[in-house]
Amino acid sequence: MIEPRHLRVLRAVAATGSFSAAARELGCTQPAVSQQMKALEQSSGTPLLVRTGREMRLTQAGEALVRHAAGILAGLTAAEEEVAAIAGLRAGRVRLVSFPSGSSTLVPTALAELRESFPGTRVSLVEAEPPRSVEMLRAGDCEIAVAFRYPEVQRAAGVGAAAGTGAVADAEGPGAPAEGTAEGTAEGSWGKDDLVVRPLLSDRLVGVVPEGHRLASAGAVDIGELAGEPWIAGCPRCRRHLVDVCEAAGFTPRIDFATDDYPAVIGLVAAGLGVAVLPELALESVRAKGTATVEVEPAVRREVVALTLPDLARVPAVAATLDRLESAARREPRP
Repeated sequence: MIEPRHLRVLRAVAATGSFSAAARELGCTQPAVSQQMKALEQSSGTPLLVRTGREMRLTQAGEALVRHAAGILAGLTAAEEEVAAIAGLRAGRVRLVSFPSGSSTLVPTALAELRESFPGTRVSLVEAEPPRSVEMLRAGDCEIAVAFRYPEVQRAAGVGAAAGTGAVADAEGPGAPAEGTAEGTAEGSWGKDDLVVRPLLSDRLVGVVPEGHRLASAGAVDIGELAGEPWIAGCPRCRRHLVDVCEAAGFTPRIDFATDDYPAVIGLVAAGLGVAVLPELALESVRAKGTATVEVEPAVRREVVALTLPDLARVPAVAATLDRLESAARREPRP
């Protein structure tokens, strides 16, 4: 009989590549990991790992078991949490993953309401951008992911597909999805039946220019009026969307700087090094000193949602957290 604790160990070994690294991640000893893997192989009736020198790889049976482990463990977690919460949410645990501007705006209000109503429910928070946050949800590493996605943009004919770049500060990084890859185009993956989607709000993007800029007092501008400006871009997903929007307006933006740190974007704009577009949620969480905001036409909005798995959506603590996130989103001022 396969035990859940053995599946957790197998997932850790598969993710880290060794017994010792898995032991560090799980907070136990290397012999304990080795013993549990032997017990799992005995229960399975077939080898799950192949050891070649210092390297370790999964057998076909091991790959199959790891593939099913996330769903099995998520189902068990749902059962455990639902049973623990039967007596009116006196107990429960929710692991929440959110992108940074959601963590600083929606999440605090939602968790404060949750704690007031159900003080016995424990919530942990980790920050991750989509699609990484969605991957964590599917892998069983969280119960709720607060994520966002941008609408598809039709590009103008004859405009190139890539933006020019100058000096790039903190660009995509080692884990960022490449253009055109399945991960990089994972926007539509929310439509799959394996996820429950709770719409939260529509977050408009606004232009940010230096306070002495020629358009600082314009109120609203067509994005084409910024065609000749140097740009400061955000995370890889936001950067791709910026390029799409600009190319739909007939120009390719010259991106001089790229950073997913919103205060850094504001600082670069305030120093006169370029212009940017930022979500309104992001502007609510930073001090925009030295800059001016303008509405950008045509209006562009990103969809902000809370995601969970069908089994987890029935867990009272998870359902209560989703309800509080929706309530917090309704309180956010929208134009």
